[in-house]
Amino acid sequence: MIIEDEYIRLIFGLKLKQIRTDKNLSLFGLSKLSGLSKSYLNEIEKGKKYPKTDKIIILSEKLDVPYDNLVSLKLDKNLAPIGEILQSKILKEIPLDLFGIKENNLIDIVANAPAKVNAFISTIIKIAQNYNLTRESFFLASLRSYQEAHSNYFEDIENDVEKFAESYHLNLNKRITSIDLEDILTEEYGYTINDKELRKHENLGELRNIFIPQKKILLIDSTISEAQKTFIYAKELAYNYLNINDRLFTFPWIKFENFDQVLNNFIASYFAGALIIPRKSLTEKLTQFFSLKEWKPLELHKIIKHFNCSHETFYQRLTNILPKYYNIKNLFFLRFTHKLNSPEFRLNKELHITQQQAPHANRNNDHYCRRWISIKTIKDLEKSSKERPTFGVQISSYVNQKNEYLVLSSATTDPFKEDINRSVSIGMLLSANLKKKLNFFKEDTFEKKLVGVTCETCAVENCTERTAEPSRLEKQEKYKKIAITVAEIISSYS
Repeated sequence: MIIEDEYIRLIFGLKLKQIRTDKNLSLFGLSKLSGLSKSYLNEIEKGKKYPKTDKIIILSEKLDVPYDNLVSLKLDKNLAPIGEILQSKILKEIPLDLFGIKENNLIDIVANAPAKVNAFISTIIKIAQNYNLTRESFFLASLRSYQEAHSNYFEDIENDVEKFAESYHLNLNKRITSIDLEDILTEEYGYTINDKELRKHENLGELRNIFIPQKKILLIDSTISEAQKTFIYAKELAYNYLNINDRLFTFPWIKFENFDQVLNNFIASYFAGALIIPRKSLTEKLTQFFSLKEWKPLELHKIIKHFNCSHETFYQRLTNILPKYYNIKNLFFLRFTHKLNSPEFRLNKELHITQQQAPHANRNNDHYCRRWISIKTIKDLEKSSKERPTFGVQISSYVNQKNEYLVLSSATTDPFKEDINRSVSIGMLLSANLKKKLNFFKEDTFEKKLVGVTCETCAVENCTERTAEPSRLEKQEKYKKIAITVAEIISSYS
């Protein structure tokens, strides 16, 4: 985070450098003109030093610039975006060291190439405006990048979970229940649990819980499932056990004050998932499952049922464990939602490990490929009685691409949003390594579907599931043919 003193030094340095270059002076030339050493002037321009008043007076006189203009924090319009970004809440809220960026490095980058940084920042702002990039989506994208950079596995949190379980005599080989965790919350951390209050407020129907820190009161919805209640309790234990104070107080969140709250919410959620689905127990069960000679989906369902968790929590937990313990590193997680009778399927949560896998969220309001198992499981759910989740598995083979993915998906109704259904999916790149890990894998074990990303960009011919014409693809092909024709004409004259 750029603090005020650093900001003042950097702005002065940027202004001095801009004035010097506008007057076609080198650092050597300014040194001769002012009597100040070249090295001293260089440190001023890089924002490392701020000159004393007498030195500023000398620079003001020699450069023929009013003193007040020189010390003002106002930048000329061509450098104004730099000042805005340096003062913005974005830089103050995002812990740059999380991504290996040191504050001094950032200052050096800005000071050494202000015009290029200005152009870059302006470009980012325009892209953000065109894609309606909100503060929330920016923070979530930053968090997702952080997860992906670590292959979504955090050893320190895993270790904290096991220390916590040992401290409170929780047997991680057995199913963790809400009663187990509620006892710790009330007896160790002085919580009061209230499952009556939220039901009194009709407009809070989508909230699972509210935490009131002053009284240590946890309001929970009385209609939530046992798995949801256990997850909520586990998150509260994470906040307390890890001494996290800067936190969100509702689930799902309705507002946040800074990036730390978003990050801490992730840490608490990761802790909860690792407590409910311990790594040792999960890896043992997955190893047994992967060693089966035949594909038996019922055995996978048994693993999910063994843990007191939702399908989403289980699938997300797989994104922690598969890269670390099975070297299955090219994978994605998707969550789709669909409102009944709506033509739109929304991809509102995604994670990509190792590389940007297809598909990923588009911002062009295109229609996602209806051949994905993620969408099919939702459709199957809506055709059924909806009392039970629907499951699906397929090999997705992307048209005009070499990559194929083994994709597992399940769909359920949304317990808090009326007429909304959702699916969660995990896709694994179908590599030699994956085929070797899955003993039951045979070339004809799973249905293979030729899929696209969106209808507008899809080259699949005679697709019966298509909901929009391949307009973007046709536009690309049109300009490709134009380019060929132009090249031929130029060649004919050479």
